[in-house]
Amino acid sequence: MLNQNQTPLIDALKVSISRPHAPFYTPGHKRGAGISPILTDLLGKEVFRADLTELAELDHLFTPESAILAAQELAAVAFGAEKTWFLVNGSTCGIEAAILATCGMNDKIILPRNVHSSVISGLILSGAIPTFINPEYDQDLDFAHSITPEAVKTALAKYPDAKAVLTVYPTYYGVCGDLSAIAQITHQHHIPLIVDEAHGAHFSFHPHLPTSALTAGADLTIQSIHKTLGAMTQASMLHIQGNRIDIDRLNKSLQLVQSTSPSFILLASLDAARQQMAINGEWLMSQTLQLAEAARSQISQIPGLSVLEIPPTPLFKEGFVDLDQTRLTINISELGLTGFEAEEILNEMGVTSEFSSLQNITFIISLGNIWTDIDALVQGLKNLTRIPQLTSQYKLCKYTNDAMISLNMCISPREAFFANSEILPLEKTEERICAEIICPYPPGIPVLMPGEIITKSALEYLLQIQSLGGFITGCMDTSLRSVKVIKT
Repeated sequence: MLNQNQTPLIDALKVSISRPHAPFYTPGHKRGAGISPILTDLLGKEVFRADLTELAELDHLFTPESAILAAQELAAVAFGAEKTWFLVNGSTCGIEAAILATCGMNDKIILPRNVHSSVISGLILSGAIPTFINPEYDQDLDFAHSITPEAVKTALAKYPDAKAVLTVYPTYYGVCGDLSAIAQITHQHHIPLIVDEAHGAHFSFHPHLPTSALTAGADLTIQSIHKTLGAMTQASMLHIQGNRIDIDRLNKSLQLVQSTSPSFILLASLDAARQQMAINGEWLMSQTLQLAEAARSQISQIPGLSVLEIPPTPLFKEGFVDLDQTRLTINISELGLTGFEAEEILNEMGVTSEFSSLQNITFIISLGNIWTDIDALVQGLKNLTRIPQLTSQYKLCKYTNDAMISLNMCISPREAFFANSEILPLEKTEERICAEIICPYPPGIPVLMPGEIITKSALEYLLQIQSLGGFITGCMDTSLRSVKVIKT
């Protein structure tokens, strides 16, 4: 039986760092000796001694045989997988590899419209044809939840030749759909269920958190260990179970999208985060849940604010059956502020959120937060409600199924990406085929993507997001004065 106290990658790094030798290999700074003093003044010198390449004693990411292999095997047990891969290019590369491993050119994949932009990259790389399902939209809260099992069932009946189903669990707001039912329906068609579980890496470690994707029946799941656990930014994991995923093809796909010079600092942080959670995970999550509950209780008593809660009865038809209690989404629309304005004001008070939208601000509470953070958050929100309403009036253009979450795919994302294109003024792009990804970030959910018809409502929404303080990414002209479209 594996010993979860072990940290094979950390141990291997310690040995390599302490081995006296003359370094004639990359990286060029030679164990920190050549790093600019400006950076060592900021970070210290010790971290750079561990910035090493794939030396013999440190193993190889694509063909692991020693330290990386042992660390991944320990992680698989800790997270409930049959096999685990460490990712140094973020969950983005894991999602891309998952699509490449299951779909080829012109293969259909069923997925929700509120996917992360990395999924669109996976479609472009693979040539797969997206069959989008609209997630359930909450008119009152102005954001989308999950797709429903009924919608997946309908899509699979219409497209029985689909090669995979991909879904988001949880959403950026912490909402979880009925993943067990979706897995069961998917498996009846003998195809794999891929789950973007970027924000759910902590689910496995406490009974009061939502069911993990693997426990719910996912065949492949990608987790950003850095988002909610103790790994460094960009450090993620990919897990699989069952026999519906071709491991050899997945390995080859990962080699296409991961660096051939992996950071051993990132890899070591995954090893350390796994050990931390395997040994103390339930206690750490209990502490985190206590912080979250205290914040939730106090904020819900502040006039003008409402906190997203688990519905009294699971809303199976609305794609909302559970909620990550460590994710606080606060609706501030009664204050006469947009979420963007509220985020900026709170930031000036020393409280920084994860992201904002037109009506909401979302905060992540994790194992790194402490009680003084909660005090600052609650006090900041109280102060926010006392600010005179001096903001300009605006008419809210909601992100509705009819308006913004369109399914107007005209050609495949790959075909659109490589097609001849032209740059046109924004006002001349309506009803043209988009040739780039355009999305507010975070959360990185595209409003328009390559191959999609540009609608008037989508343009209006993007312009409003920008005018109210949102940040548009993915496109060549982030000012939105012009858009890249397919040349006719």
